[in-house]
Amino acid sequence: MKIDQEPEPDATAESQALTIRVLDAVRELDFDLYAIAGVEDLPSAARLKEWLSRGMHGSMHWMARDPERRADPRRVLVDARSVVMVALNYYTDYSVAKEGDLAAVSRYAWGSEYHAVIGERLEALAQRFNRWIPGHNSRWYVDTGPVLEKAWAEHAGIGWIGKHTNLISQNRGSWLFLGALLVDFPLTPASPHANRCGTCERCIGACPTGAIVAPYVLDARRCISYLTIENRAAIPEEFRRQMGNRVFGCDDCQDVCPWNRFARPTSLSAQFSPREGLRTVRLDELIGLSDEEFKERFRGSPILRAKRAGFARNIAVALGNSRDPASVPALRRALEDEDPLVRSHAAWALGEIKSGEAERALRACLDIERHEEVLAEASRALRRHHEMLSSSSLDGAGAC
Repeated sequence: MKIDQEPEPDATAESQALTIRVLDAVRELDFDLYAIAGVEDLPSAARLKEWLSRGMHGSMHWMARDPERRADPRRVLVDARSVVMVALNYYTDYSVAKEGDLAAVSRYAWGSEYHAVIGERLEALAQRFNRWIPGHNSRWYVDTGPVLEKAWAEHAGIGWIGKHTNLISQNRGSWLFLGALLVDFPLTPASPHANRCGTCERCIGACPTGAIVAPYVLDARRCISYLTIENRAAIPEEFRRQMGNRVFGCDDCQDVCPWNRFARPTSLSAQFSPREGLRTVRLDELIGLSDEEFKERFRGSPILRAKRAGFARNIAVALGNSRDPASVPALRRALEDEDPLVRSHAAWALGEIKSGEAERALRACLDIERHEEVLAEASRALRRHHEMLSSSSLDGAGAC
């Protein structure tokens, strides 16, 4: 779908002709949305600095590395003049698993690695430009470098950044993958898109952990997507129960967005539909994967981003949230995992399950464990377990 853009009155005939040629080439590569922005200062650069100064990027240290470069494409590609922005729709008609014993995975990770899908097309586009304009320079990114893709997509007119900080297309919704191609020749830019969120704040109210701390401000440290994917440390206890069965990402803010009623199934269903068994896979089937099994099962999938230990950590939390005694054997085995991160979260999960077997597993852990954080987590879990059983006894006495 082409974003309508009229040539600027003072644009040269040469740049107008080249712009038409570029847009035709992008169209031939079957991107769903595309448009062009001229390189200039963006208001979002100041917002980025403020966001970083408040530490809301968490442990994503690369975000804070040379923010001026991230905000200015001319620091990435010398003499950058234009940004060709593209988007692919990844929406499918399937729904995220709601059952507590199943793993809930964000829609974007159901299928193939989107970096490769878009990257191959952008590379083909860059090579085409090389043939047209010998000696020119270009550089493309798919969420992989110091480029503010959402800000440039908004500036190019593809959509606007919503209060949940995702890009929204008026015709497609927000289920979009973005890519950017920086070029060092002038093209005719489109106009920025108007913000159409209005007074709606459904996304803010829907966030399980209150990560959208103000309209257009996301505190990544509270976001389930960050906590389950980018975060390599322990998940703060205050957010574990809100995770539910989410083990890789969270779509709640997008699920409630009214603009997603316009979402249509992707034309790339082969690439972005759920892999076999991924949408309805049991949690206890995933927690015991070895490194080799994890890599093989999720080969070519965004889920590899979490690493095996991070994914098992997430699974352990979800099993605890299921409160299902049938999960205890899997969690007991996770107490023997080689990584203390997995063991500590398995201990927390056992403290959430009211069963004698869970208590015995925690006591055995305290007898043999040597890692301080795992021991501390198991001790806290055992105390919670006792409180839970005591509360149940008191409730039962009151009923009598």
